[in-house]
Amino acid sequence: MNLEDFVAVSGLPGVFRMAANRSNGLIVEDLDSGKRKFVSARKHQFTPLASIGIYTQDDTEELDVIFKTMMEKSATLAPIPHNSKPAEVISYFKEILPDYDEDRVYLSDMKKVIKWFNFLNDRKLISLEEEKSKEEAAKEEKKKTKKAPAKSEEE
Repeated sequence: MNLEDFVAVSGLPGVFRMAANRSNGLIVEDLDSGKRKFVSARKHQFTPLASIGIYTQDDTEELDVIFKTMMEKSATLAPIPHNSKPAEVISYFKEILPDYDEDRVYLSDMKKVIKWFNFLNDRKLISLEEEKSKEEAAKEEKKKTKKAPAKSEEE
């Protein structure tokens, strides 16, 4: 799953696809309507989803790994709404990421992760097959580079 193009914008609900970068802001695309609009950097802050990590006891866990875990466990552990009771949100998050740092990861952080996952999953923008095909393509490319004969300096 590729979260490089997705961005969260402060003050605006949901997740957007970054269409273009300008010196004074971003042009973002709404995922539902496909409409593009300019969002000023003076009024808003931008957070690319690919750069987000959740603190664990040892290090941080990237958001795409957490989303992958949520997809894998969705068959047995259905995703909950982000506005569920706090105890439900915490217990769900412990199932997804058991070693998260309870001192540095707040309930609001958990709700954002769940909200973003549900938002992207409802629009079929998260899939495990996409990840597998990229891994297979990388393996095939490695095989091709190994099979290619090395050129000598005389040629």
